[in-house]
Amino acid sequence: MIFVAVIKHIASKNADYGESERYLIFQHNEYTQKPVLDENGHMILRDEYYLDGLNCDPFTFASECQELNSYYHKNQNFNEIKSHHYIISFDPKDRDECRLTGERAQQLGLTFAKKNFPGHQALICTHTDGHNESGNIHVHIVINSIRKYDVPEEPFMEYACESKAGYKHHLSTAYLAHLKQEVMDMCKKEGLHQVDLLTPAERKITEKEYWAQRRGQEKLDKFNQKMREDGITPKETKYQTEKQFLRDAIDNAAGIAKSPEEFSKILEEKYRIIFKISRGRYSYLHPDRKKYVTGRNLGTRYEEDFLMKTFMENTKSLSKKNVQEQPVSDTATNLQQALSSDSSQISVPFIFIKSDLRLVIDLQTCIKAQQSEAYAQKVKLTNLKQMAQTVAYIQEHGYDTRADFNAALTNAESQTSFARKKMKDTEQQLKNINEQIHFTGQYLAYKDLYAQYRKSRNRNKFYEEHKAELSLYETALRVLKEKSNGQKLPSMKSLYAEKDRLTELHEVQRADFYSHRDQERELRTVDANIDMILGKKPERGQEIEKGQDL
Repeated sequence: MIFVAVIKHIASKNADYGESERYLIFQHNEYTQKPVLDENGHMILRDEYYLDGLNCDPFTFASECQELNSYYHKNQNFNEIKSHHYIISFDPKDRDECRLTGERAQQLGLTFAKKNFPGHQALICTHTDGHNESGNIHVHIVINSIRKYDVPEEPFMEYACESKAGYKHHLSTAYLAHLKQEVMDMCKKEGLHQVDLLTPAERKITEKEYWAQRRGQEKLDKFNQKMREDGITPKETKYQTEKQFLRDAIDNAAGIAKSPEEFSKILEEKYRIIFKISRGRYSYLHPDRKKYVTGRNLGTRYEEDFLMKTFMENTKSLSKKNVQEQPVSDTATNLQQALSSDSSQISVPFIFIKSDLRLVIDLQTCIKAQQSEAYAQKVKLTNLKQMAQTVAYIQEHGYDTRADFNAALTNAESQTSFARKKMKDTEQQLKNINEQIHFTGQYLAYKDLYAQYRKSRNRNKFYEEHKAELSLYETALRVLKEKSNGQKLPSMKSLYAEKDRLTELHEVQRADFYSHRDQERELRTVDANIDMILGKKPERGQEIEKGQDL
C-alpha cells in the first residue's frame, strides 16, 4: 500500500457508538481488529493518541449521539447508517522530512472536521503508530450520521437540507471528490507529501487486498523458513494475490499483443486466464476462480481505453492498413464536419467568482441558539453582517425592485439548465464515440478469423472451434450495421480525434455549468436572505409591492 496522504471512508450500521471510542483509545490487533488485553483481561491504552470532540464531549460521545437519535427518532433501525468513519493517513516521510507530529496532525484533523462536517457530533483522534509500526501518522474522524446543529449552506452540499439539523450525512461522489481535494490542499498548504487523489489509479489496490497480501506474505515467509530448516530451497519467496497475478499477466500480454484476439490468446495459453468483453467491459477469470474480475477493479491500465491504445501503439502499421475498410458506427451523420472543426472554436466557459455571502440563520428553528444565549447572540451578529452584505449585493448589481431580482434569478436558472443540457449532450456523444471505438476494434480484431471461416471447407467445424471469437465478430458487425445508416464514416484515427475534441469540449462545458450553478445558488441565497430581512416569503415572480425598492 502506498502511504501518501489519502482519505478513507467507512459507513457503519453499528448502534454501539462506544465501540468507536474504545477503538480510538485502546490498543487493537491490526489484523483481527480485536482489542489487545493484558494478563487480567483488561484493555490496554494506546501508547500515544490525541483525542478531541466536536460539538460533544469526547468521553460522552456515545450517549450524546443516542440522545440526538432519540430526539429526531432516527437511527432506530438495523439497516440505517449510524456513523461515518473517515481516516486521513499521512506519508511516513512526513514525520522526519516535514516534522509532522501527532499534535500537529490532530490540529489539522480538527480543522478539517470543523470545515467539512459542520454541525455534526464528531470524535477526532490521531494515532502515531501506523501500520506495523511504520510511523504512519493518521487521523480518525468519526461523526454521528445525524447533524446536530443548523449550519450555513456550503458549496459542497448537494441539497439545501444538508445544512439543517436532524438531517443525515450524505456522501455523494462529488462530496468525496471535495474531501479528497481538501486533503490535497491541506497537504500542499502544510508542505506535506501528496499525490493527485482525484485521478483514478492505474493499479487499484484496495485495503482488503493490501491486508491479504500482508497476511499471505507472512504465511509464506513462515513456510519458507521451515523449508530452509529442512534443507530445502524455497521456489516462491514473494506472495501474490489473485488480483496481482492478473495485473502482472495482463501487463506482460498487453506489452506484445497487437489486438484483443492476440491478447486473449496470450493470456489463455501462457497464464490460463480467460478474457472476455461484455457490454464494453473487460473482464478476466483467474485460473483458480469461478468469478470474473473486471478491469475497473484492477485499475485503469486494465480497461478498454488503455489497452486499445496499447494495441494500436504495438501495431501502427497494421492499424493504418486495416482502418481504411472499417465499418461505420452511429455517431451523427455530420461527424466529418465535426472533425473538421478546430478546437479553437470551443467557447470560453462562463466565469463566476463566488462571494462569501451566506444564508441568514432563522433563530426560531435553530436548536442550538435556543439552548444557548451566547450562541444566539453570536448568530444575531452574524445575521446582521449577512443582511448588510445582502443589501450591498443588491445595490452593487442594480436590482431596483423584487421583479428585477426575480428576473435575474429566473435567467440564472435557465442558463444553468441550458449549460447542464449541453454538457449532458456532449456526454452522450462521448458515449457513442466510445461504443464506436469499442465495436470497431472488436470487428477488426476478428476480421481475419471471419475471413478464414468463410473460406473454410467445413464451416460448421470451424465455427465450433472458434465460436467465442466469431460470436464477438458477429455482434460487432451487427451493431455497426445497425448504426451505420448506409454511410461511410471516419476511420479509427478520426474517431479518436473526435473523442479528444469532445473530451476537451466536455471539460469546458463542465466548467461553464459549475459557474452558472454557483451563480444560481448565490442568487438563491440572496433570495432567501431578502425574505428573512422583510419578514415574509413572497412567491417567486411577485413583487413585494408594485415598484417597491429592494
